[in-house]
Parts: sequence; structure tokens; C-alpha cells
Amino acid sequence: MKIPRIVLAGATSGVGKTSITCSIIHALQKRGFSVQPFKVGPDYIDPSYLSAISKNETYNLDVWLMGQKQVLDSFVSHSNSDVSIIEGVMGYYDGFEGSSNHASTHHVASITKSPVILVLDASKTARSIGATALGFKKFHRTSRIVGIILNKIGSKKHEILCRDALEKTKLPIIGVIPKNPILNLESRHLGLISTYDNKILKNKLEKTSKIISESLDVDQIIKIIKNPISLPKKIKSNYKKTKVKIAVALDNSFNFYYDDNLNALRREGASLTFFSPINDKKFPKCDGLYIGGGFPEILGNDLAKNQIMKKSIKKLSEDNFPIYAECGGLMYLTKSITNDKKKFKMVGLFDAETTMTKKMRLNYTKGKLSSKNILSDSLHEFRGHEFHYSQLESVSSDSKFAFNLDIGEGIINHQDGLIQNNTLASYGHLYFDSSNYAEIFVKNCLNESRR
Repeated sequence: MKIPRIVLAGATSGVGKTSITCSIIHALQKRGFSVQPFKVGPDYIDPSYLSAISKNETYNLDVWLMGQKQVLDSFVSHSNSDVSIIEGVMGYYDGFEGSSNHASTHHVASITKSPVILVLDASKTARSIGATALGFKKFHRTSRIVGIILNKIGSKKHEILCRDALEKTKLPIIGVIPKNPILNLESRHLGLISTYDNKILKNKLEKTSKIISESLDVDQIIKIIKNPISLPKKIKSNYKKTKVKIAVALDNSFNFYYDDNLNALRREGASLTFFSPINDKKFPKCDGLYIGGGFPEILGNDLAKNQIMKKSIKKLSEDNFPIYAECGGLMYLTKSITNDKKKFKMVGLFDAETTMTKKMRLNYTKGKLSSKNILSDSLHEFRGHEFHYSQLESVSSDSKFAFNLDIGEGIINHQDGLIQNNTLASYGHLYFDSSNYAEIFVKNCLNESRR
């Protein structure tokens, strides 16, 4: 199967991958191409930028969570546009294990057999940038790097010095982007601010993408994506007959979801209805509830004020209604969230309190299920990831956990996945298709619908 595609990688984190990827998408769209974006790794925020500019949902490609086959299957099955573009994560060769490129951008580029454009931050270098580029090209026997984009160029003289230094690499320069503070996108917590329902940020993204795209050699990009290496044909997904309805929390506080996870639920026979724990008073009629991640602490006061919603969710759990929550959803189900010395009362389902900290907890996770739950009817090994700036305090000694972690911090003592009634809530995020999580969740929701 011929899929015109390209990977946008960085020498390090913070070189401008997201804004430049958005700019390439913008430039290709102006040439009449539709673009399907992907993001390497477990990120939720960067994909929201790519989706906002492309008007297509962004799919994550994470070897650690998905495995090589699932990464390739997902990429092929979702590449329905004229061009597919993959934004990398961290530095190009940075993998999870440190001593290998496993789960790195290079790993994904190799799996998808994609050409790679490398972004270099030139702000604090000149001739040395040639050594950097040459090192990246020769570090792996099959680097797949076919071009360079220079970011944060200070002057015409600076550009000439960098161009001269890069001649030895014999790699074409695809773009030269001037240093410009107005092109910086705002950040919060783990990276950028989510674009969900943020019109001001979306407008800035459009303007930034347009400005940067004028510094790109679009003809060269189009030349690179032509005549791609063939990939296996798409695997047709079989969708089961709709059996249940699952309500998914979606607003400015809860919007971190893998689209693959939502599609997995649909494939297993669930129709999804969305609601806002902030704005909605009435709970939607459904057979199960999914509360994803996000930033509930930012709008903690608004969440706290919606007493009807909090009480209805707590009552649902006490009635053994199937509820699954991740990270922000877990925080929402505790007794309170303390942020900036302000305490906001939450649902109070779990006997624990959430406190925001300055320490970032960012880990892939690995372990074994210690208890059956609404996502799994067997005890098996699993993989996931966690990233948050909060911790749970005053966790009841009677708490029951679903996951024992070999890798990752979890909630307490390397345990994660609080279980109460028919509710499961964890700091860790799971990729549903790495097991039969969607199937089991829908099955539990079906049991609820028959009660």
C-alpha cells in the first residue's frame, strides 16, 4: 500500500517540532493536500495541536504501549488522507531503555519505513551544527534522515555559516526559520496547553503555522513524500452491533483520550455520548462511564461547584455502576484537589486527597494485575504510562488496588488502580488494544444495562 508520508524529528526536545509540524501541515493543505497527523509516544497535548490545524484526529504511535505490529497496523489503517505526517518525541534516537532506540522516533520511522526531516535548533551554534547533523546521519546505519530544518536562525550571516557547515552532510536544507519570540507557543505542566475549546490559542496556532510555513521549501517536502515505500494493506476492523452506551467526560478539564481507545470501545459495541462534569447538571443516560485525564485542578472551583454532578457520580459508583477513570479522572473521584493552597471538594468516592506538586512524574509503567476489575477478567502483565504533577495523600489503608508496578510510581508503594464497588481509577493510562480491555469494559456495561 502506497502511503505518502514523512516523519518530523528533533535533535532534542524543545527544538520546535510541534509548531513546525503544524506549519508543514498548513503548507501542504494550502497546496491542496489533506493531511493525517500522528504523534510518537504517549502524548495527549501535542496531538491536539496537530488535530486543530489538520482538522483530523491525531493518532499516537507508541511502541512501548502498542508493540511494533500494532503501531504499523494503526498507522496504515488511519492513513486515509493524501499525506501522513508523524511528529516525533524527544531526541530522534531517544528510546525508553536508554541503551537502545526502542520506542524512539527512529524506531517508529523504521517500522513505518518513513523518510525523516531532522529539526535542529541553531540559536546557540554555527559551524558546530554541521557536526551535530553529521552525527545524527551516521549514528545509525539506517538513519532515514533525508533533510534538515534549521530553527531559530539569528541573521543572514548566521544562516550562511550554518549552510556552509551542513554541506558535508549532503542533506538538503528544507527550511530556515528565523528566531522570533512571537512564534513561541505557550506551555503548561507537561508541555503545551491543550487546544481543546481554546479559540485564542487556535487562532495563534493558525497565524504561527502560516508564518513558519513561509520559511519552508514546500516543493522539496512534496518531492520527499512522492514514491513512498509500500506498506502492508489495511486490516479491516469488524465492528460489533451496538449493545451499550458509554458516557465520556469531555470538557476543558477532561480531554486526554487516545482516539484508538474510543474507537476500540465503538468496535466492541459501545456508542459514546459526551458530557461535561463542569457544565452539565443532568447525567446522560448510559450503561458505563469513562473519565479521562486532563487538568481538573485548573478549573477546580467550577468542578467543585457542580454539586449535582458530583453526587450523581458518587451514587452511580455506590450502585455498582461501571466507571473507569484515568489520572485527572482519578483526581476528580478523590475527596479534594489542593492547588496553589486552595482546596476544592471533589466527588469523594475514594478516601484520599489530591495535592498538586512541583515534581513531574513521567514514566512508562509495567507490572501485573493483582485483581480482576472492570477492564480485565484475568491477571496478566500489562504496560501503560503515567504523567502528572500531583500525588494522592491520606490514602486509606483499606484501599484495594488493581495493579502492582515493576516500573512506575503509581498511587502509593508502586501500586495503582484503586478499586471501589465497580469503579477502577488509576494514575496510569492504558492502551486498550494492548489487551482485551475494551471488550471486558463493554461486557461489564452490558451487564449493567440488563440489571
